[in-house]
Amino acid sequence: MKYSLDPSSANCYEGTTCLINKLNIRDEKRLSAIEAQITFAKAVMLEENPIEGNFDFEHFKKIHRFLFSDLYSWAGEIRTVNISKKRTRFTDYRDIEVVGTACFQKIADGYMEGLSFDEFVYRIAELYNDINHCHPFREGNGRVERIYFTQLIRHCGYDINLSDVDTDELMMATIHASMGVMDFLIEFFRNAITKPIE
Repeated sequence: MKYSLDPSSANCYEGTTCLINKLNIRDEKRLSAIEAQITFAKAVMLEENPIEGNFDFEHFKKIHRFLFSDLYSWAGEIRTVNISKKRTRFTDYRDIEVVGTACFQKIADGYMEGLSFDEFVYRIAELYNDINHCHPFREGNGRVERIYFTQLIRHCGYDINLSDVDTDELMMATIHASMGVMDFLIEFFRNAITKPIE
């Protein structure tokens, strides 16, 4: 599902909702198909060789840059327009740097350390909701989130395979979470995260 915005100021070709891209593809469906192929191939590469980082905002941006740099000149850069999807209005673009930095700073402050499994699941869901609401990029936020959280969860000693989950279920859970109902997102991660083998 595409974002709701004003195409005239949203990195799109004039009179269209097709994003300006390095391949100069002006057909939205074709661009979407090519984008899916490129990002899938790059996501497979990241499964084998994750991008190193401290799980801060810069780390998150590096993942986006790696996935989308073949397509968009702004890959890895925060968006310069406001966007919304369904009934969710994401963080104002002017606040993204401050809000995003605060979200990721939690990890450096020990937010994911010394937790029971249930506490870990809750905090992953809470952090996912916070970062998803920030939605820092013009396109590709969900794909970056899934890669980033897979890497973070594994770094914390658990496992998850988000390539096997129902992304529609995840999207619906994030919509509920954005309205203050966290139960579905917590349950999603409880079912998706594997406890470490003892």
